[in-house]
Amino acid sequence: MIQDYKVSPKLQHYGCFIDLLAGRWDDVARIKTKLNDKGMRRVPASTSREVDSVAHEFLVGDKTHPQSEKIYMMLDEIDRLLEMAGFVQDTAQVLYDMDEEWKECALSNHREKLAIAFGLISIKPWTTIKIAKNLQVCRNCHSATRLISKIFNREIIARDCNRFHYFRDGNC
Repeated sequence: MIQDYKVSPKLQHYGCFIDLLAGRWDDVARIKTKLNDKGMRRVPASTSREVDSVAHEFLVGDKTHPQSEKIYMMLDEIDRLLEMAGFVQDTAQVLYDMDEEWKECALSNHREKLAIAFGLISIKPWTTIKIAKNLQVCRNCHSATRLISKIFNREIIARDCNRFHYFRDGNC
């Protein structure tokens, strides 16, 4: 890359390689080892939600929040209502080599759904839920959030790295 294009590879370039090599786990491991050897670390994907001037940050499958038991109870309720409404998880987006049930669980515990569940239990019912992500919203979470806005009759604003998404009545 340096010789041919005069570009010194940065973390995002290696991230693209990893995405391209999905399923070729030995190659992915070799690139990740190179990153570690160079001291390069990815910033973990996170979603934030502010309540009473306090920022609450969520990672995938995060259970460190003081209200995590209530959050996961609400998440179970969200998933139950989504299923009743006919929502089907898009497991094709999960690049890891695991069975369908694990893929569905991984998608169910995405950070934006945790932040929305926290919003549902922590703010007044008529209040807009606002979340901020450091990455782009995945297609699965976008579809789920549209339906959550309709089921719970809530406006949800999600800011990701590229745009603002305004969910209302099942639309964005």
